[in-house]
Amino acid sequence: MGTIKIKNIRIYAYHGCLVEEGKIGSDYRVDLEIKADLSKSAISDNLTDTVDYVHLNKIVKQEMAIRSQLLEEVAKRILDKILVEIPMVKKVDIAVSKLNPPIGGNVAMVTIEMSKKR
Repeated sequence: MGTIKIKNIRIYAYHGCLVEEGKIGSDYRVDLEIKADLSKSAISDNLTDTVDYVHLNKIVKQEMAIRSQLLEEVAKRILDKILVEIPMVKKVDIAVSKLNPPIGGNVAMVTIEMSKKR
């Protein structure tokens, strides 16, 4: 078993419960940690034997483009899609952060973390 981490995927999106958030948008950060058997790709040196980072990034971008009120719903969609589209992934951990959230204070970000495994 091995781990692939993709940190600080930066995306501008329109999530949130407030009407203004759907119009103005905000900056988001997504971090992924993938567990998969990487032993075959370590020997073959072939992209088809591993989890393609480009595919992971594409899934994150596609799902972040779909407006949701809650970050939990966005994270669940990303987790589900990764497990459906990339069969060799055994477990996914995700953190979705809203940067500078409009919560009436000087807050750098709010983050939700979720995991899903086969």
